Amino acid sequence: MTERSPVSPSFADGAAHIDGTYVPVAEARIPILDWGFLRSDATYDVAHVWEGRFFRLEDHLDRFERSMQRLHLTSPVERDAMRSILHRCVAMAGLTSAYVEMICTRGLPPPGSRDPRECRNAFFAFAIPFVWIASPEKQEQGLHLIVSDTQRIAPQAVDPTIKNYHWLDMVSGLYQAYERGGETCVLVDAAGNIVEGPGFNIFAARKGTLVTPDRGMLEGITRRTVIELAGESGLRVEQRPLPAGEARAAPELFLSSTAGGVIPVTRIDGRPVGDGAPGPTTRQLQALYWAAQSDPRFATPVDYHLAAAVSQG
Repeated sequence: MTERSPVSPSFADGAAHIDGTYVPVAEARIPILDWGFLRSDATYDVAHVWEGRFFRLEDHLDRFERSMQRLHLTSPVERDAMRSILHRCVAMAGLTSAYVEMICTRGLPPPGSRDPRECRNAFFAFAIPFVWIASPEKQEQGLHLIVSDTQRIAPQAVDPTIKNYHWLDMVSGLYQAYERGGETCVLVDAAGNIVEGPGFNIFAARKGTLVTPDRGMLEGITRRTVIELAGESGLRVEQRPLPAGEARAAPELFLSSTAGGVIPVTRIDGRPVGDGAPGPTTRQLQALYWAAQSDPRFATPVDYHLAAAVSQG
């Protein structure tokens, strides 16, 4: 692991890059008139750092650039500079495990304009301590998942493969889950097929086969990793519609997310999944996922010396 530089106490909770300046995350602000705030006209991506290494950073940058292109956004920061900024945010906060977000907003229009082409697009980034959907301790018993009757925004309206902040349907689903004694939710499409939850994809496992939805959801980097690791382990993966009834009857369910990796689900709609404990396929893929964090194919050491360069410059 790359040696870390001393960290200023003001950056202990995280660091952000705003308008070309690095600030403690608690001081980070965007203009109230930015259309990213007013209209949710933005895209973003989230990478993570584990034990001093970025995981699949280039894949996250690839997806971020594709999302910007499809939304007609142009970052004022080139890719090499983005990469450096992300490293510096982690380094300045001295984090060895971190949640690292990059954002491009439509930005500010000229006064009185309603034309998105006239906006000055903006780039922001921050790094904070690692964020969990379910902590390792919680994952020992697994999550209680509720299948919400809230429909995910149709892909014909908002392309779900572009990472976005359109989460009001997710929030509605979460409140349904809480009211029914659950911990998180998964949303469905108009046909009643499961699509995704707030910040995660879903897998069902049965007899050496994984099933995961193939449309209507963000194609997560962790999802991709699970599919690849499953294939290398001899597991079959079916990417197809996953009816809610099939998920409820599955002997194993798990979630995949940057915020926690492979996360067991042991109750669905108040009923046990399988025997009510994380299953063997889930445990196998959990172990493979965390082992992959140090795999040279995926891991990029954080350059902690960049913190000193910023403080001196």
